[in-house]
Amino acid sequence: MRWGIMGTGGIAGAFATDLKLTDSGTVVAVGSRSQASADRFADAIGIERRHASYEDLAADPDVDAVYVATPHPLHHPNALLALRAGKPVLVEKPFTMNAGEARELVKVARDNNVFLMEAMWTRFLPGIRHVRELIGGIGDVVTVTADHGQWFAEDAEHRLFAPALGGGALLDLGVYVVSFASMVLGAPSKIVSIVDPAFTGVDGQTSMILGYGSGAQAVLTCTLRAKSPTRAAIIGTDGRIEIDGPFYAPATVTLTPRDGEPTVFESVHEGSGLRHEADEVALRLAAGDTESPLMPLDETVSIMETMDAVLAQA
Repeated sequence: MRWGIMGTGGIAGAFATDLKLTDSGTVVAVGSRSQASADRFADAIGIERRHASYEDLAADPDVDAVYVATPHPLHHPNALLALRAGKPVLVEKPFTMNAGEARELVKVARDNNVFLMEAMWTRFLPGIRHVRELIGGIGDVVTVTADHGQWFAEDAEHRLFAPALGGGALLDLGVYVVSFASMVLGAPSKIVSIVDPAFTGVDGQTSMILGYGSGAQAVLTCTLRAKSPTRAAIIGTDGRIEIDGPFYAPATVTLTPRDGEPTVFESVHEGSGLRHEADEVALRLAAGDTESPLMPLDETVSIMETMDAVLAQA
């Protein structure tokens, strides 16, 4: 499959590099807001086709699918460009800035019968697929915990502190913990959050307790102020699953029964793990699907709704 990449930042480069580890696709084109930026990225990765606008990339007849890796506020308009051009689209997380934008993208994709998926790459890692299989053996899930904290120097120009670029801990880091809880427990029925702002006004640290109809709870945290263990756990009545940090990347998984010895599952991988989401897109397109059962569009919208509700309590 021939990929076109919108954006020339770090995640775009990681995606293009990881694609070299798989035979499901290759990057053939890049689009940016300037020719110079597109040329720099293309020269570094080894891409022949480079476009000075996102519109030109979306219209490129040699592009089979588009990966949107632009800043958060551009995900919605850039994905719309590609969808309206009839291109299957993989949108970097967070999917959009809010649930309203997410619902519009899903509607356009479904109305036009075009593939669309959120690039929550953690979902497609072999280790996390194994975790989903293990959940059935730990009884009723009682608690999910996950944290994602990274330290960033305070810089008003850095995208994580810039309101205009969709900065803040929740959209960039917290989306991992919210998505993890959603994978295990679905949509919450109750949301309680504490949000502490950074110096620019974006959320600098956010903690959440999510409640579910089953009585289960998820305790989730994210912060821009410190490097946390970035671990996750799923605790059930018959055992628990613990994922070493960083839980969102290929990591060691430990299954401990309520009465019994732990079993450790080591992760073996190449690259940064992004190739698995590209493989999923290729697999689904080959099957004629318009979305992935591992990251359904309705769940992506639900995750955005949860994050909207968390920030509304700020």
